[in-house]
Order: sequence, then structure tokens, then C-alpha cells
Amino acid sequence: MATATESNVLEAQSRTSGNKNDARRVRAGGKVPAVVYGAGKEAKAVSVDPKQVSRILHSKTGHNTIFDLALDGEQTKAMIVDWQYEPVKGSLLHIDLKRIAMDQKLRVMVPITLKGEAAGVKQQGGILELIAREVEVECLPGDIPSSIEADVSHLVFGTVLRVSDLPHSDKLRFLTDANQPVVHITTVKEEVVAAPEAVAAEAGAAPAEPEVIKKGKQEAEGEEGAEASAEKPEKKEKKEK
Repeated sequence: MATATESNVLEAQSRTSGNKNDARRVRAGGKVPAVVYGAGKEAKAVSVDPKQVSRILHSKTGHNTIFDLALDGEQTKAMIVDWQYEPVKGSLLHIDLKRIAMDQKLRVMVPITLKGEAAGVKQQGGILELIAREVEVECLPGDIPSSIEADVSHLVFGTVLRVSDLPHSDKLRFLTDANQPVVHITTVKEEVVAAPEAVAAEAGAAPAEPEVIKKGKQEAEGEEGAEASAEKPEKKEKKEK
């Protein structure tokens, strides 16, 4: 059977759905536990090759890739709808696969890519801020774009590119709010720096309180010393008598 590298095929093997120990055994065998559902059929527990899954996720169309799922001697169109990674090692833990009917529309999230250099950055020294990185669209599986291109070359201060400004076609229907901002030009926030005179004045005023405290202590010590001196002559006087 052809591998996913040779053609757009993901091979899957049926497995017994059980507890966490069963999932661990699947992973120990070099596979990833997965579930297949959709197209009016019952959900089925399977195992898949993590390398084939990673190849699909890192392809140009990413998780929106439509591929052939080879299972039990049959092939059906499918796509990856959810996946989980192990937080420390980064290995795949679980995959959700959905059977796809090519004549039925889907709702998918499509990434936004920027085109051109904004005039607000090149001529006005602003910063381009991307607010929305993807939009939700509805279309047939065969019409899912790898990305939606946003031309930002005309953007200057005070202008905002919205979802309604993105390129539209009859094959795509945008589900994200048309007024949702996608990208705009912003300025650098200036930090308020204290004047050197103010810094020097503050630094000179800081030790004022400790000096007063120190002076008071010295005066107190002086008074104690005077009292001690006054006592000594009296004692000496008594001794002479």
C-alpha cells in the first residue's frame, strides 16, 4: 500500500477502544491512538503513524488538508479536526479524524498571510500590528484555500484592514464578522524619562532624613556623656572626704 509520503494517504489500523493503558500500549508500539467519525457512520477507534500525521499538519494546507484515509481495505476522504501534543516531549498523543463528503460544504479556519509593505511603516515609521491571524469560512472541501492573502501596501495611520476588505470569491463564504479588524498601523509608545535635574534633586533629597536621625543620635550621645561627666566629680568629691 502506498504511504502518505508517496501519495496523499493516511493509513489507519483498527484498535480496541479502552482505558488509558490501551492508549499507552498503542504509543509504546510507535503509533498514535485516534478516532474516526463523520459521514453518518459510527465513530471508530484506530491507530495511525505519527510521522504521516506530522507530515500532513506541517504541509502547506496544514490541518485543512483533505487526504485519503486507508482503513479496513477501503479509502475515504478525511481531514484532521483535532490533535493533542505531549507538553514536555512534544510528541503526538491523540488525533481526531473526520470523514469528508466532497459534495458537502465545510466550516474551516483559514490562516491570513500579508502581502506588500505598508506605507504607514515605510513612510511614517509606524508598526504593522496583525490583529486576526485567521478567519472562518464555509466552502466545499475541494475549495479550501491554504491561506487568504491580505494586501497591506495601502495602510497608513488611521486606516484599518477588515475582514470585508479581504479578497472574496463565490466559492468562499466568510463566517467571521465582516467588521472584524485584521491589521492596522500603530505607533511606538514613548516612555516618560525624568529630566536629569529632577533625578539629581531626588537623589540629593533622599539622604536628608537619615542625616537628621544621625544628628539626633549624636546629640543624645553628647547629653549622656555630659551626665556621665557630671556624676564622676561627685563621686570623686565623696572619696576625698
